[in-house]
Formats: sequence, C-alpha cells, structure tokens
Amino acid sequence: MSLARRATPADAEELVRLRKVMLDACKGPDPDVSWQPTTVEILRKRLADPDGDLAAFVVDRPGGGGPGACAVGTIEHRLGSPGNPTGTSGYVFSVATHPDQRRLGHSRACMEALLDWFRERGVVRIDLSASADAEQLYASLGFARSPDPAMRLTLEAL
Repeated sequence: MSLARRATPADAEELVRLRKVMLDACKGPDPDVSWQPTTVEILRKRLADPDGDLAAFVVDRPGGGGPGACAVGTIEHRLGSPGNPTGTSGYVFSVATHPDQRRLGHSRACMEALLDWFRERGVVRIDLSASADAEQLYASLGFARSPDPAMRLTLEAL
C-alpha cells in the first residue's frame, strides 16, 4: 500500500517536474521549460503555509529520489449556490505519476489524502479535468462527469 505525505516547500522542484510529465503526457512533449523556475518559487511559498488554500500530497519513490507521484489541489471561494451554500469548492490539478511508478496505487493514495484535506476544511464540491487514462481512478473515488461546459479566456499581461 502506498503512503502519501503532505508535500513541503522542499518538494516544489519535483512537483513541477511531475507537472511537466503530466502535461507532456496529455498534450505531447513541449521543450518550453521557461515557466518552471517561476512556478517552483510560487509553489514553495504556497506550500510553506500550512493553513493556506493549496495542498499537495506525494508518494515517495522507494529507496529515495523524491516524489514519484503527486496530487495538488486548491480551495476556491465563490458565491454560494444550491447544494453549496458556502460557495467553497475544491479543484484538483497536477495529479501525476512518474512513468516507472505507475500502476502501484500511488495516485490513488495521493488523491485520497487530498480528498481528506478537502473534507477537513468543509469543502463539499470538488472539480477536476480527467484524461481518458485517469477517468477510471476518479470514477472509483466518486467523481462523475459534469454537464457544465467549460470556457476559457487568456488575457494579455500588462
């Protein structure tokens, strides 16, 4: 059985490396790594706040070498709605497993720890985007497809 632990600021570089593994698996290899140093610094700061609205859980590779799998989530605050009067919701992203660590239950352990973290904070609605490969895992944890269509706008930086 895989044991997940809460990630610390010292894990930030490995979490970003795993994020790149996930992004490359979903979208195809991208040589652009210019975003990584900024992401590492932001992640270090956010992981340093134990009461913050972001948490990551990892399963370490056997014998050392840092995290082999992770799940990262954040708590978002919106206006309330039917079924979610507080408007608090969770969003899961960067669920990633290094290729040589797959099919060992690591992602499940990370997700279960992250879901417990959400529960402890009173979050009742949790969203994520699932790849076809991961959909079975998420369904086994109780996630279901949502009818809500998603749209995105990318603003130019000032």
